[in-house]
Amino acid sequence: MAVELKVPSMGESIKEVQIGEWLKKEGDWVNKDENVLIVESEKSNAEIPAPSAGILTKILCKPGDMVLVDAVVAQIDPNGKPPAGGASAKATPAATPAAAPKAAAPTKTDGGAPIVMPAAARELSDRGLTAGQVTATGPGGRILVGDVIQHTPPAATTALQPLAVAGGARQEEAVPMSMMRRTIARRLVEAQSNAALLTTFNEIDMTNVMALRTEYKDAFLAKHGVKLGFMSFFIKAAVEALKLIPAVNAEIRGNEIIYHNYYDIGVAVGGGKGLVVPIIRNAETLGFAEVEKTIENFGKRAKDNLIRPEELQGGTFTISNGGIYGSLLSTPIVNPPQSGILGLHAIQERPMAINGQVVIRSMMYVALTYDHRLVDGREGVTFLKRIKECMENPSRILLEI
Repeated sequence: MAVELKVPSMGESIKEVQIGEWLKKEGDWVNKDENVLIVESEKSNAEIPAPSAGILTKILCKPGDMVLVDAVVAQIDPNGKPPAGGASAKATPAATPAAAPKAAAPTKTDGGAPIVMPAAARELSDRGLTAGQVTATGPGGRILVGDVIQHTPPAATTALQPLAVAGGARQEEAVPMSMMRRTIARRLVEAQSNAALLTTFNEIDMTNVMALRTEYKDAFLAKHGVKLGFMSFFIKAAVEALKLIPAVNAEIRGNEIIYHNYYDIGVAVGGGKGLVVPIIRNAETLGFAEVEKTIENFGKRAKDNLIRPEELQGGTFTISNGGIYGSLLSTPIVNPPQSGILGLHAIQERPMAINGQVVIRSMMYVALTYDHRLVDGREGVTFLKRIKECMENPSRILLEI
């Protein structure tokens, strides 16, 4: 009797998932607990292991299909026999049920480069790219076809070309929108539609924080085993600003305002499938080292799509650092039901007038987007001013003044 491979529960609020990549194909031998399929929910990815050893006899869903939790997506024959030489514990690439001719096994390029899935290998060849030019987001460092499609060539290769003559190659390809991307799109539209969003700006002289970081970064790393970054300063400064302006840490629930007496700070990090915002719980109780370790852990796991759904839930305020990508100025969008988000940007050396003298300082623009239904303009400006005061004089953070 065939053993059914089902979609497991991925959290109380998740009822539907999207079929991602099959790590095995029909006819392959699978070991018990060997990962067979990757599915994607609106919050995270998950690998589905085989409930029994056997032959994968039938794949019932193809990548991009939407299925309910507990749905049967494949069948395994437990009476099948492993291949000669013993069962392999290493996953092989899967062809989808509708795929035409069977693809070759994934290849590993010279120098230990990522494993290239068959469809991605064909796409690389078509586009004249190498595996080393593409950022891999698949499990275990695999390069997926979507990675190749989303690859942006360097500026030097995008010079203007003459217009293509009639009849030239003009191709389009429909790629299913991921569950996470659909959720991000829906929530951003909801935020714009359901809240009165306003953004206010200020600039921060980062010179003192940078000097402090340079002075203690080696000792900090030696003692705590993690680098001292700027985000821990901003999180601690945000906590102080939220204490001063509680409305920014609150939310509207029906006709009531819910004030939170704790500070759960969401930190936007780039993941394999897009931007995710895991939550640093009770940030007010954490020291700099604890904050940095938490952020480092989130960053590493986000790249492999290993952030758990519960780590993305809740949050009373969010910080997004577009500066790491080179952004000089932006208007971040609030993550409902939160009432505020702080946007950080690139640090630039600029001439500033200080005490009647022009000096070069390390400056950063910061932006606060807030829900104007709950936060008045004066409160928004005061919040940013408090951030500025704490960052320009970091001792204020430690003394809480």
